[in-house]
Amino acid sequence: MVRWSKRHDKPEEIGEAAEMKEAAEESAESEKIEGIVEEAQEEETSWFARLKSGLTKSRDDMVGKISNLLMLRGRIDDELWDDIEAILIQADLGVQSTMRVIDNLRDRATYERISEPEQVIDLLKDELVDILRSKTPQTLHDSAGRRIYLIVGVNGTGKTTTIAKLAKSFTKEGRSILLGAADTFRAAAIEQLDIWARRLGVDIVKHERGADPAAVVYDAIHAANARKVDILLIDTAGRLHTYVNLMEELKKIKRIAEREKSDAELETLLVIDATTGQNGIAQARLFHEVLNVDGIVLTKLDGTAKGGIVLAIQDDLAIPIRYVGVGEGMDDLQEFKPEEFVEALVG
Repeated sequence: MVRWSKRHDKPEEIGEAAEMKEAAEESAESEKIEGIVEEAQEEETSWFARLKSGLTKSRDDMVGKISNLLMLRGRIDDELWDDIEAILIQADLGVQSTMRVIDNLRDRATYERISEPEQVIDLLKDELVDILRSKTPQTLHDSAGRRIYLIVGVNGTGKTTTIAKLAKSFTKEGRSILLGAADTFRAAAIEQLDIWARRLGVDIVKHERGADPAAVVYDAIHAANARKVDILLIDTAGRLHTYVNLMEELKKIKRIAEREKSDAELETLLVIDATTGQNGIAQARLFHEVLNVDGIVLTKLDGTAKGGIVLAIQDDLAIPIRYVGVGEGMDDLQEFKPEEFVEALVG
């Protein structure tokens, strides 16, 4: 049976022990969400400043090492290019992206007769922007009309919080929002999304825990179509990406979404935890093979020194980065802009 909630629904009683556990989980999540909401209400720091601060580890690990190398070497030669190549690969730039960058840097240094090592940083900045700009599509917020977003990814990447942040961002633009709680298996997943819906003042479509996720998607899309809701954000299950049954379930969900979407545009966004590095790229590759992912939401960039994963994903996998996150605050997830990202990374 479909359960609608605007603000006041509570989970059904499912036994005293389970109810106590559920209450504790919901209380903990509520406190966490309350903290995030309060943080968002504090005096705003510019997004660029937050992005630059969040990329400190990546900047120190990549650009800091290259800068130190250039100061120590004092000249441009083949050994210098080999050392820079090693640094870029260690920063998870990816082999393909790294080779492109190094080849272009060599050619430009020769053609432009670059002789001062410090000029290499400026060339590096140009190359990174060129790669990212060529892979970045029109932003989601510029898209007109009704839209449905399937939010996918393994557990722990921040899917539910990402949905809340996207909902807030779209709401600020004056767009109507509906949430769909199709992660019906993970403990407290429905409750967490329900808490976010109440905090943000948006509606949610949900079923009982353990219900068929595809049925939730079907009902959520029909509700969005009937109400002419601008944005429908659907949470999905996120067990380990190596579980074949999960992928089959996600394929079923997407088939239903494509069939029932009516005049709405459908996009599949994959949430990846940047701290997982190469494992995140493996996740992206597998999800993309199964679902034809339209874009990546890269979270927790502030917790890693491997910010080069942004280029690896876009260049090696040809999947555009749509949003990047550098913190827990509600405004710490923003649309990805190549020039801004590289300026914050390289400085």
